[in-house]
Parts: sequence; C-alpha cells; structure tokens
Amino acid sequence: MKRILLVEDDLSLINGLSFAVKKHGYLLDVAHTIDETDRLWQNGKYDLVILDVSLPDGSGFDICKSIRQTSKVPIMFLTAMDEETNIIMGLDIGGDDYITKPFKLAIFMSRINALLRRSDNFNQADTELSSSGIRVRLLKSEVYKNNKLVELTASEYKLLCLFMQNPDQVLSPEQILNRLWDCDENYIDNNSLTVYIRRLRTKIEDDPGNPKRIVTVRRMGYKWITED
Repeated sequence: MKRILLVEDDLSLINGLSFAVKKHGYLLDVAHTIDETDRLWQNGKYDLVILDVSLPDGSGFDICKSIRQTSKVPIMFLTAMDEETNIIMGLDIGGDDYITKPFKLAIFMSRINALLRRSDNFNQADTELSSSGIRVRLLKSEVYKNNKLVELTASEYKLLCLFMQNPDQVLSPEQILNRLWDCDENYIDNNSLTVYIRRLRTKIEDDPGNPKRIVTVRRMGYKWITED
C-alpha cells in the first residue's frame, strides 16, 4: 500500500483529507509542524509528501528543500497563495505539483493518483539516459555533460528527462506543462516555461544562444536533437 505524509495544521481540513485518502486505500501519516514532519520523515518511508505552505513554525518550502537533499519522492503543495511567483518557486525548489485552497476532494485525489502513477512509471524506466553528450543517471538523479557533473534544479532535471525520453519529437508547451506539472496554465504558462528552457540551456548547451540539443520549432514547441 502506498504511504502518504500530509503536513497540514488546519484540523478541519485534515479530517476531510484523511477520510478521502484512506477511502482510496492509501496509508496516511499527519504532521502539524516542521518538527513533527522531521520525526516522521526520519522514521518512515513515503511514496508521496503533501505540504501546506504556511505552518506554525515555518514554511512548507523549507521542508521541501530539506527532503530534496536526500530524496526524489513526489511532493505536492497545498497553498492559499496563488501568486505565480510562489507557485513557480515551489516547483523550482523541487515540488511536483500544487493545488490552491479551496479545492474539491475529487480533484485533490485525482492529482494524488496522477503523481503516484507518474512516479511508478518513472521508477520503471531505464536506469540511464544518454544522448548528445548528456548522460542522466536516473537512480541517483545525476546529470553529466561530457562526463562532468551538472547541477540542475528539480524542475530543470524533470525537463531534461522529458526531452531525452522523447528524442527527436516536437513537444508543445501544453504537452510539457501537462506531463511535468499538471498545472493550471494561468500560473505556469508559456512564458514561465520559456524561462525554464533558457535556464536549462545555459547549463547543457555549448552555446546557449545557438542551442543544438534543445531546439525551438517555431509555432510548435521544442525538440531534443540526438547527435549520437
């Protein structure tokens, strides 16, 4: 059975979420603070972490950063803050999805199921991707360019893996957003994706101004070019 860690301090919300999660057959542990989260995380193994952004003793962003130092477990943010900058920051530091309060339980559960399904598919993939001088060691989440380690954010890493798993195929912005983040395009839109693409190019391209690996296909999207 899948085990989920919920970090939330709103007792009325916890009751409803706990009922829905358990009804769908998942095991659930609940933490109300960062300290409780640290204790549960050290003592348990989880398939998904759900983080409220605002907590009594800090921020869910801090928990996410700490978890990402040692784990690639899927992370979903629960937030009443719907500003684009907060959502992009949550995704950029390692979050995989977000949902803004208030929300419907059916939508909440569908997002959970999607995250767990994508995680299972990812874990069943090959242990290594290699193309055009870039190598990704999936089990260790390490990226090498010409055998030199490259430091990527979680969002950049997911983007790179998506491109390399779909070589020489044009991916539209909508396809990329839906497959990586399941995001409402009002927040993570084409302009935001352009920023992520530009950041990734600066780290993996020899000449970011004249990219040879991730190329733009005008009016269609982006494509990973294989040169091997």
